[in-house]
Amino acid sequence: MIGVAVLGSTGSVGVSTLDVLARHPARFRVVALTAYRDIDRLYEQCRVHGPEYAVVVDRAAAERLDRRLRSDGVEVEVLGGEEALNTVARLAQVDYVMAAIVGAAGLPPTLAAARAGKRVMLANKEALVMSGRILMDAVRDSGAELLPIDSEHNAVFQCMPPDFERGLSEVGVVRILLTASGGPCRNMAAPELASVTPELACAHPNWSMGRKISVDSATMMNKGLEVIEACWLFNIKPSQVQVVIHPQSLVHSMVQYADGSVLAQMGNPDMRTPIAHALAWPDRIDSGVAALDIFAVGQLDFERPDLARFPCLRLAYEALERGGTAPAVLNAANEVAVQSFLDRRLAFTAIPQVIEKTMQSLATQEAGSLEVIHEADRQAREVAGRLVGVGAKKGYA
Repeated sequence: MIGVAVLGSTGSVGVSTLDVLARHPARFRVVALTAYRDIDRLYEQCRVHGPEYAVVVDRAAAERLDRRLRSDGVEVEVLGGEEALNTVARLAQVDYVMAAIVGAAGLPPTLAAARAGKRVMLANKEALVMSGRILMDAVRDSGAELLPIDSEHNAVFQCMPPDFERGLSEVGVVRILLTASGGPCRNMAAPELASVTPELACAHPNWSMGRKISVDSATMMNKGLEVIEACWLFNIKPSQVQVVIHPQSLVHSMVQYADGSVLAQMGNPDMRTPIAHALAWPDRIDSGVAALDIFAVGQLDFERPDLARFPCLRLAYEALERGGTAPAVLNAANEVAVQSFLDRRLAFTAIPQVIEKTMQSLATQEAGSLEVIHEADRQAREVAGRLVGVGAKKGYA
C-alpha cells in the first residue's frame, strides 16, 4: 500500500486526487489531508477516506474540526498551524505527496517533502517559480521524484524521452510548445478588458479551477508562471518555450524534436488524467476520465498569444530572464493584485500594472536561500499593497 498525503485536499486538485485514490483502494491509502480553514469539506473527506492525520492551518478552525470529529467518533489526529503541513509531508508512512496548496503558502511543505525524499506530485507551480534552484537541488540531493501535475507540464513529461535529464539537446529536443486556452477573455477587444468582472474572469470555458488560478488564466499569468516552471522542470532555456493558444484545451502540450517530429499529448480537460499518471507512473491506471472522442472534436485551432493584450505573459518572461528573486517578486505582486481584483478593489487591466511597477521598484537579489526569497516575497507584497491602495489616484483601479 502506497501512503499518500494530499496537501490542499479541499481545493479542486485535492478533490480530484481523492477521487482517483478512491478508485484504487488496494493500491493507495490516504495518510494525511490538509486545508487552510474549510473544515466542512475536510470533515467529510475525513469521514470518507479515513486519514491518520488532518491538518488545518487556521488553529481555531483546527480545534473546531477536532471537536466535531471526536463527537462523531471519527478517529483522526488533527494538527493545527503551518508547521503541521511540513510535519505530515515528512511522515515515514507517506510515500507520495500531492502538493496542491495554491500560492506561496505551498512552498515550505513542498520543499519539506522533497528534502524527505518523497515522490512529489507538483500542482503548486509557485514552489518552482519562487525557488526553482532550491527545490530542484533538494530533489537531486534527497533522491526524491518530482512529477508535474499541471496538465501542460504533465503532457510535456509524457512526450519527453525517458532519459531527458541528461540534456535536451542530447536527446534531440528542440523546444516545448506549451498550450494555453486563452481563458474567458481571449476574444474580447482590448477596450472591453477594463470592464471584466471577477465572475467573468472565473468562468473558464474548459476547466473547473479555483478563483485565483482562474483569474491567472484570464490574464495569462498562469501561462507565464508555467513557462518559468517548465524551464526548471526540464532544464530548458526561456527561448525554447513557445506558448500556443489552443482554445479547445484538448492538446495539453507538445514537444518538438530535431528530426522534425512534434509529439503531443491529448485528452479531455480533466485534472484526474495527469493526477492518475503521476500516481501510477511508470504504470497507467484508470482515472475515471472518459476517452477523447476525436470524431466529435472535429477540428483543433492554434494561434500565437497577443503579448500587448496579455502583458502578464511578457512580465513572466522578463522575470525569468532577470532570474534571482525576480520570479518571486512577480508571483507575490500577482497574488496581491489578483486578490484585490477578486475583492473588487482593482480593475482587471490594473493587475499587470501593479505587477510591473512592483518589479520595477525592487532590485533583484541572488535567490540563494529561503530567507532571501521570503524577504523578497514580503517586500513585493508590501509594495504591491501600497500600489493597490493608491490605485484610484494613479489610474490603476
